[in-house]
Amino acid sequence: MNALQPSRRGLLATAAGFGLSLQLLAVPAMAADGAANKKKVIVVICRGGMDGLSVAPPVGDPDYHALRGGLALTSEALPVDATFALHPQLTAVHALAKAGEARIAPAIATPDRARSHFEAQDVLETGAAGVYSTTSGWLNRAVETLSAHRKVDAMSVGATAPLILRGKVQTASWSPGRAVDAEARLPTLLQDLYRNDPLLGPALARGLETETMAKAATAGLDGGATMGGKGGGKAGAGAPGVQQGREAAKTLGESLAGFMREPGGPTVAAISLDGFDSHAGQANLLNGRLAYLDAVLDGVHQGLGPEWKNTVVLVATEFGRTARTNGTAGTDHGTGSTALILGGALKPGGIVGDWPSLKQGALFENRDVAPSLDMRGLFKGVLADHMGVDKAALDSTIFPNSVAARPVANLV
Repeated sequence: MNALQPSRRGLLATAAGFGLSLQLLAVPAMAADGAANKKKVIVVICRGGMDGLSVAPPVGDPDYHALRGGLALTSEALPVDATFALHPQLTAVHALAKAGEARIAPAIATPDRARSHFEAQDVLETGAAGVYSTTSGWLNRAVETLSAHRKVDAMSVGATAPLILRGKVQTASWSPGRAVDAEARLPTLLQDLYRNDPLLGPALARGLETETMAKAATAGLDGGATMGGKGGGKAGAGAPGVQQGREAAKTLGESLAGFMREPGGPTVAAISLDGFDSHAGQANLLNGRLAYLDAVLDGVHQGLGPEWKNTVVLVATEFGRTARTNGTAGTDHGTGSTALILGGALKPGGIVGDWPSLKQGALFENRDVAPSLDMRGLFKGVLADHMGVDKAALDSTIFPNSVAARPVANLV
């Protein structure tokens, strides 16, 4: 495997602030296995409940602007079709979409409806129909199934393997720096703990809003934007904080791609990005987080080179956010969110799944985007069509008791 250049290490130190850590852990030897192992899958988990209506704003939906209020994105959004656009920080994703190498699933959810980070992340990563019903991850079980026929290796980015890659199969773990920054996840945990407390819940939200505004002022994340202003704040793509984060993130993506591009390198990878819980000051927070995500994906795309044509990247989160803005210029835990599907192996096409609209009668429990697609169906479609996993194994072993979640067809 290629060693990181010293100049890259300095940039990667910034990645720790987004929940990533940074030493090279023990990586098992990875043997080449010919043409079969050229197919690659990368899963990116955006923890905290990423707001799908910001990732892919349905600017053509007649109810969008009224529901979103100050968080609505207008002319700065990057158009995809007559209904959907992409967040202005997702410039690399937008370029891929225009080239037919990126698609969105704008109303997707796991089977969980509890709106708890702990429970929703468990269901997302285990692939089970219910919470805490298994201790292994669906991606590990997929690797186990594939390994019965050929050599398949997997790796994760971070100090420890995420649940999605834990299980019987030994996987590699690469971590680019110091220990994981616990502060990146602490607000998410506290908000989960106090979300139903009438006193502590609002007090915590106000405190986080103040902290977000202070960080934006010092790190330049808002690029001069005002909180809750028209269009949810300017993108600030050239602001110092956003630009520095982009450079670090792109290097991270390139480094992951470098491992996967090596002869005999891993064909399956998982990476977790923290910090998407946006109860307060959402516009500024997501400017930074989505810029970081976009740069990671850009780094993977550029770093894989010719191997991009053999790759599918899935970007998912545990749940979406409320359709309406709350009183602290943010959104609360919701249901349907947006997944991104990218890669040179992807077939061009429109949105994945159906759009239920944002009409009041169409909202889930009168507050959230109603899910029209089971997350497991998206994962199944990629594993079946791209990696050649048998449908029986998908329905019973990899995603237990999931016959009703039919694989999404014709993605690759």
